[in-house]
Amino acid sequence: MAASVLCRRTAVLHRHFKHISGSQCAILLQTAKYNPRPLRLNLNEPYVPDKDSTKTPEWQKTAKYDAKLYGRYGSASGLDPARLWPSHGQLDNIITEEKEWQPSLEVMLKNIELKEKEETEKRQAKERLIAANMAKMPKMVADWRREKREAKQKQKDDKARREKLLAVARERFGFAVDPRSPKFLEMVAEIEKEDKKKKKLMKRMLKGEQAAAPVTPPAATS
Repeated sequence: MAASVLCRRTAVLHRHFKHISGSQCAILLQTAKYNPRPLRLNLNEPYVPDKDSTKTPEWQKTAKYDAKLYGRYGSASGLDPARLWPSHGQLDNIITEEKEWQPSLEVMLKNIELKEKEETEKRQAKERLIAANMAKMPKMVADWRREKREAKQKQKDDKARREKLLAVARERFGFAVDPRSPKFLEMVAEIEKEDKKKKKLMKRMLKGEQAAAPVTPPAATS
């Protein structure tokens, strides 16, 4: 069983490498032979930069680099680990940052609870708004239909009035008049003025009739 599996794998590799060119095969062999040397630490003479030297880069004079050296060489670096410990101010900053970006489990649970409560309130407010709008829907539909009927009736009345004015103009001038002509517009203004006078006269007559009507006294109660 193992021999048959090994034969199949060998055949697959043979077919795969059969299509590879010579240069590609050389690159593959060179990559396969690459064996990097392990990093050897010289604990007897570790590299510790001279901070007083002007040739030492600035980034090698920082406390961060000292911590890196102590982490690599330990006590062989000659560094005092007490100096690498953060100060009180740095500790306060670290604690504040951890509280902000890495809150405790209690704070995380409280934040989750507040978030769920806020989402629930938003959902309930949305549901109440939808319910209120659905309750108003019959009235809104009725108002829309009424406005549509009124607009249609107004359009019909305007058309009838326009045709009536055109008929009056044709009868007055003896020929069809363009509704945009000055003659037609003057005639319309004159007719509207007469209609206003008639309405005022009708109001006066109604007021006169109401004033002249006898007022019957209320019946006396025994």
